[in-house]
Amino acid sequence: MNEAEKVIIVEGNSDKKKIKKIITEQVEIICTNGTIGVEQLENIIEDHQLDYRDVYLLLDEDDSGHKLRKQLTRELPHAQQLYVDRSFREVETTPDYELASILVRADIAIDTNYLKG
Repeated sequence: MNEAEKVIIVEGNSDKKKIKKIITEQVEIICTNGTIGVEQLENIIEDHQLDYRDVYLLLDEDDSGHKLRKQLTRELPHAQQLYVDRSFREVETTPDYELASILVRADIAIDTNYLKG
């Protein structure tokens, strides 16, 4: 298991790559690859010990993102909700400076060069 205390849950690999280049601290990023089944979610929670870690949800502002957020929030009520602006709709299409400011507000260390728009 990864020793990182913090875990960010995203939908896709492109989201993961985009966030990975912005953060500077060791954070585990888990991709759900869209909506997931109950058993798959339970496996992720158990395999990554999510009940005992700082979990952040950074999902798209669309129907599938809302559905996944609802599902994850039910299973991980301690997870911190991070939102991209509705106008960008997806994590992948959100500008780097916007994502950087969302992450820094959540107390996740970032490369401050990304804060410049």
